[in-house]
Amino acid sequence: IVVINKIDKDSARPEWVESQVFDLLVELDAPDELLDFKVLYASAKEGWATDDYKVKTDNVKVVLDYIVKYTPAPKGDANGPLQMLISSIDYSDFMGRLAIGKITSGKINVNENQVVAGEDYVSMPTRITKLYNFERDKHREIESASVGEIIVVAGFKDALIGQTITCPDNPQVLPATPIDPPTIMIKFLPNDSPFNGKEGDFVTSKQLQERLFREPLSDVAMQVENDESGLGYKVSGRGELHLSIFIEKLRREGYEFQVSRPEVIFKTIDGKKSEPYELLTIDVAQEFMGKIMESMGLRKGQMIEMKEDGSMVRLIYKIPTRGILGYQSDFMMDTKGQGVISSVFAEYGPYNGEIKTRPKGVLIAMETGKTTAYALDTLQDRGKLILGSGVPVYEGQIIGVHSRDNDLTVNPCKGKKLTNMRASGSDDSVMLDPHWEMTLEQCLSFINNDELIEFTPKSVRLRKKLLKEVERKRGRTL
Repeated sequence: IVVINKIDKDSARPEWVESQVFDLLVELDAPDELLDFKVLYASAKEGWATDDYKVKTDNVKVVLDYIVKYTPAPKGDANGPLQMLISSIDYSDFMGRLAIGKITSGKINVNENQVVAGEDYVSMPTRITKLYNFERDKHREIESASVGEIIVVAGFKDALIGQTITCPDNPQVLPATPIDPPTIMIKFLPNDSPFNGKEGDFVTSKQLQERLFREPLSDVAMQVENDESGLGYKVSGRGELHLSIFIEKLRREGYEFQVSRPEVIFKTIDGKKSEPYELLTIDVAQEFMGKIMESMGLRKGQMIEMKEDGSMVRLIYKIPTRGILGYQSDFMMDTKGQGVISSVFAEYGPYNGEIKTRPKGVLIAMETGKTTAYALDTLQDRGKLILGSGVPVYEGQIIGVHSRDNDLTVNPCKGKKLTNMRASGSDDSVMLDPHWEMTLEQCLSFINNDELIEFTPKSVRLRKKLLKEVERKRGRTL
């Protein structure tokens, strides 16, 4: 059953979307029965669905009717050996690790012994301490479950996604779905800025370490390890968006921390340095095509396909993962928000040379204090500011983008001298230009190797690794 959403929009193309879904299934070599899919049309925002996109309804009842009518009952032998592929992991402060999956064979009961098995691994028999199923968005405790049920199993301390919960007498492993390897790495550090501990609930290195190492239990595409320097933790994930979501999740949970510039995970293949490449698909109006092609050229993208569909055009590029870091915001500006972009990991290929994403330097605060409109007004000619007046800053914090390619240390906290003299026109109120409100993704793509981003539940600050100008000069001379 395919549900095509957002058909309430003026630019909705349900027939085109249906055709694209069919082409995708054919490309994936789907069986014939899947090609005969049923189609529904919906507006989730307005809360209605229909089987005829020309007829609007006032509820989503048709979706439930289609599920009952066309979704087949689960298959499997209820009397056979237990098989449950773990598809997700949850965590409870009381029960520990929780394995989530669907039973494809056999039954499972509380207090009986089962094992977790992989391709070359079988655990010791372990007692099932609790079983839960799902009622809406909550867990409901049960005593037993059978074929077709999606359940939560407590008792296994080391269960992992892709393993199979099965019986100890005749362990039978189900095939696991392959997962794309991590392509981006970011170093997480405890917050050591002058403002640390003022806005967050969890600020220590121990608290950050415990939270980071807990995430891969439920996110199988993420890897966490200690940094060789002993000062931080390396977190690897599937692209910039994957890690950005995790960073935002930590902020909302009350953590304070710092992150370094995202780094692509390089590999040596056949003795040559290799990097990950993405297959980038862009749907955009023809009037914006020139700008997109120019940007892709600067980012070392290679066009492999171009299709026209009326006033729209689809561009498919093979591009180094480094080339699309931070491109989402630029893309939205280039297309005025009217384009669609998506990417998928393609393969590791030869290293494609340097890709320079920031040709200019930055403006750095020389002292701790609050920014003043008077000081910022004099700095506007020096570059583009990224914060306004009345904002607390500290020495070494980045406050703007320099108009030249070198870094410049400035004083954004300077106040106007108080005198009895007044001059016509010069004492008018200061008018500051709108400053650049950078998004999380823009910050990640903006910083250089000698800079960090400080994240707290309330603030995002850019800073130099070495806060004092004397230390930065000494580092450049060494």
